[in-house]
Amino acid sequence: MRDLYDVGDALLMVATDRISAFDYVLGSGIPDKGKVLTQLSAFWFDYTRHIVANHVIETDVARFPADLRRHADMLAGRSMLVRKTNPVPIECVARGYLSGSGWKDYVASGAVCGVPLPAGLRESDKLPQPIFTPATKATSGHDINISEADAGQIVGAALLERLRSLTLALYSAGAAHADRCGILMADTKFEFGLTPEGEVLLIDEVMTPDSSRYWPKDQYSPGRAQPSFDKQFVRDYLEQIRWNKQPPVPSLPDDVVAKTREKYIEAFRRLSGRELS
Repeated sequence: MRDLYDVGDALLMVATDRISAFDYVLGSGIPDKGKVLTQLSAFWFDYTRHIVANHVIETDVARFPADLRRHADMLAGRSMLVRKTNPVPIECVARGYLSGSGWKDYVASGAVCGVPLPAGLRESDKLPQPIFTPATKATSGHDINISEADAGQIVGAALLERLRSLTLALYSAGAAHADRCGILMADTKFEFGLTPEGEVLLIDEVMTPDSSRYWPKDQYSPGRAQPSFDKQFVRDYLEQIRWNKQPPVPSLPDDVVAKTREKYIEAFRRLSGRELS
């Protein structure tokens, strides 16, 4: 959950502590969640810059323009200045394991977004090789999985091929690093933007627990859903209280907030090798 501000030649991106579930922003935030998303994205932007350039200008508030530095207490650790781009109107998803909407597609059709897969795979199985499965960018609710052919109709064949190649290269690099940290990256989504000169930049957030499905490697057991480093405690609680997924939106008890915060921070520490600042 990020707020964007136009600051002239750049955008100020501020990650809040708000959390959503089942397409609604909940009444409780998760302390430091915005810092995790910003600082982990900054780590990945730097880690992957040899694959593709990105939109980051500055993450150190002390180097922000003077009028922004006045708000340093509010912005520190959870904001970045980024280049303006024309966002590509599709989500670029890489999947290395069969889970989530991909698992549902496979059960129904034996394929994911039109990509045929071997018969007999189980939920959470590792795929023979990572696949690229684009999606439309919904203004509300869930994004909608589409085929590569449909994505090509939206962005053009040449750009789609470039995005496909970048998406799989980024996933490969990220998944290999995560594996060394004892974490499996089941899938993740990327967003790209175009500069006025036509250069493709990696934008938005990168390989965070909000945009990725992260599983603890030592607990991996295919054939079922996996424990994860994300909103699992939140979703479990909302299902437990049998919320009808309609307003009014509930708040979360302190223990659910604390457990969720702990998972976000654990993912950050393990992946970045740093402490949250």
